[in-house]
Amino acid sequence: MITILNRVDILFDSLEHFWEHKRTERAAANLLIITFLGALVVIELRRQGWLPDALASVLPTSHYYAINIAFSMLLAIEVLALVFSVANSVSDSVGKQFEILSLILLRHSFKEIIYFKEPLIWAETPEPVMHILSYAGGALLLFLLLGLYYKLQKHRVLNQSITVTTEFISSKKFVSLLLLCVFSGMGIADALLYLGGEPVFDFFALFYTILVFSDVLLVLVSLRYSSNYQIVFRNSGFAVATVVVRLALTAPPYIDVLLGVGAMLFAIGITFAYNRFEKIDTHAELS
Repeated sequence: MITILNRVDILFDSLEHFWEHKRTERAAANLLIITFLGALVVIELRRQGWLPDALASVLPTSHYYAINIAFSMLLAIEVLALVFSVANSVSDSVGKQFEILSLILLRHSFKEIIYFKEPLIWAETPEPVMHILSYAGGALLLFLLLGLYYKLQKHRVLNQSITVTTEFISSKKFVSLLLLCVFSGMGIADALLYLGGEPVFDFFALFYTILVFSDVLLVLVSLRYSSNYQIVFRNSGFAVATVVVRLALTAPPYIDVLLGVGAMLFAIGITFAYNRFEKIDTHAELS
């Protein structure tokens, strides 16, 4: 078992080093820029009728669609960052989930712009504008609440034993690698469906569904190293927050924002209560 975890450590650390390298970050940013500009050019060629009919039939006609493509790629990059954060801290990975949700809400705002005609006809925009305000407002609220959430975090070791702590971190790295494999497989399957002209699935909704199971798995794994009530409740509560986020991704407009903000407030409440429990335990030990 220890040998397997050692190999997991080596593989994970290598992948994480590559992903967090400045060169990789610049390459990802350059890819986003090239994709965005390339999408604008291709869409304009489609509008001018300069593309073959077979290709033009599967391409959008709105320039705003280029924003949606760029944001979708940005979200994919953030999901990869989330996968790596699982091994570092459960609370940090939960925070990353809400960061991604806030970006998804912003992407929804841009997706509403796709329905605008060029040139813009204001008489046809009241409903999309209300959706944009709802999504943008929800994203802003999440952004503000995330600041409070991270401020409340007080990272503590699960167990005083260095050996036990190291083994627990290795177990989380194993879960991260599993998520990375699942994420990669989903991305390839989604791309093949799109290129084949088949209906694609809701990538982020499915990924958050998988995150629910990974959160529960982490709760069970943590029990091998500590049965502390506060830790079990906190990690289980974070899993519930992920469930609510998953519901938000498929809820209708306005309801999705309320669910997302509600899940964020729930996570903050869990963190606050967890910190209070730690203070009570400390006072009890000193008394």
